[in-house]
Amino acid sequence: MTCHPKGSRIRQERNMAARTRLPLLFPKNLPPLRNKKLVHTEAVVKEPAYPPIVHSLTAKSKAARKRQVEEQVKKICASTAEEKLTLLTRIQRKKFVVYPQTFARNADRWYQHFTKTAYIPGLPEKFNLGQEEIGGEESSQPAAAQTAALGIGDDVFANIRSLVTREILQEFWHTNKRKPFHYRHQELMVGPFLRNLATRLTYGLAKYNPLLPFSSLDIGPSVHFYWRRGERIIPRGHRRGRLEPTRFQIDDNPLCQIRITEQLPQFVPMEASYTAEVPEITLAPNMMPMFRKQYDNNIFTGSKLPDPACYGHTQFHLVPDRYHRDWMARRNQSDQVEVFLRANALASLFAWTGAQAMYQGFWNNEDVTRPFVSQAVISDGKFFSFFCYQLNTLALSVQVDANNPRKNLLWGTESLKLYDSIQDGEVVGLNDGVLKLLVQFLLNQP
Repeated sequence: MTCHPKGSRIRQERNMAARTRLPLLFPKNLPPLRNKKLVHTEAVVKEPAYPPIVHSLTAKSKAARKRQVEEQVKKICASTAEEKLTLLTRIQRKKFVVYPQTFARNADRWYQHFTKTAYIPGLPEKFNLGQEEIGGEESSQPAAAQTAALGIGDDVFANIRSLVTREILQEFWHTNKRKPFHYRHQELMVGPFLRNLATRLTYGLAKYNPLLPFSSLDIGPSVHFYWRRGERIIPRGHRRGRLEPTRFQIDDNPLCQIRITEQLPQFVPMEASYTAEVPEITLAPNMMPMFRKQYDNNIFTGSKLPDPACYGHTQFHLVPDRYHRDWMARRNQSDQVEVFLRANALASLFAWTGAQAMYQGFWNNEDVTRPFVSQAVISDGKFFSFFCYQLNTLALSVQVDANNPRKNLLWGTESLKLYDSIQDGEVVGLNDGVLKLLVQFLLNQP
């Protein structure tokens, strides 16, 4: 008897289904799950067998450019201070040249924006003694107590007063002796007076300030600083349409400056600058007007890096003929006299303190950990202006300035008259408040 082939096929399918059917209950002898290792846990713990894939350094793409910048930043951070200066100034591009003594109107607001500096009228609290006397306020302390507060005695201040008087009379005698060249009166007549005054005061007060005997007095030095601030879109050329950092360069030539071996103390804590206001300029720098040039990028404090006197103390600047208040009045620009002085002090002191900070290894991506302080005196021979600067940050580029609340600070006075006139060989109206401010500036120490 033969079986029907269709029936045998159905029986075979039923037997296979019965063999593959799983029981609803697990057997009791199943090993516990806690002894089993999860596959995804092993994958996390296991180290990769191959290095991660990174973007090419030679490709022409945004990712490749980003990696090039990151590698360059790592290289600079791992370098010494001298190597950092070389790497930061190696690539030469066109940059805006910032002139401390500029003919541009309202230049102080532009310079505040370029350097992220807030201007505070007046001087810090430690110089209140000289400011009170200049402001016409009668101090409750006697004259002996006031000079003692300066750190000197009455006889020393009398000697300083007579020294300043002799220097003023000597300048007046040379001025009447011969007529200087056109537009060189300040350079040939007032320059030697201010230089001699700074030299003799520094020498006379050396015994009262332990930093001055070991200081360095530079005559006619050069100060340079290079930095980046903001961005611009390249308008033309083979790199047209790309973003490029806006570069700046300051080349300054003070009349003389004092460098010391120890850093001056901060005027205020860094946190006090968080609430300061810095003007925001939305126009391009060439609207100031300011011009772009291409030459060597320089960062220089007035001395080379190994010099032990690597910190700044006080700079002395001379107002040239074309920016003298008499010439400005003839051109109906008397309102720009104080603006010019503020712009000069801001650009000069920012360049000087910034270069000092970079000499210590700080730069745009490695911001300062302590403030850097410098002072400046700007004079045309008869009027003196006093300024103090505190550098709180070097992180000025767009990439690192996004969440940076620090701001640099500048304090300054209006023009203060040293004396009224000279009559019959005597100085009339010599201002003791200006002399005391000069003494306080030179006696500033840690």
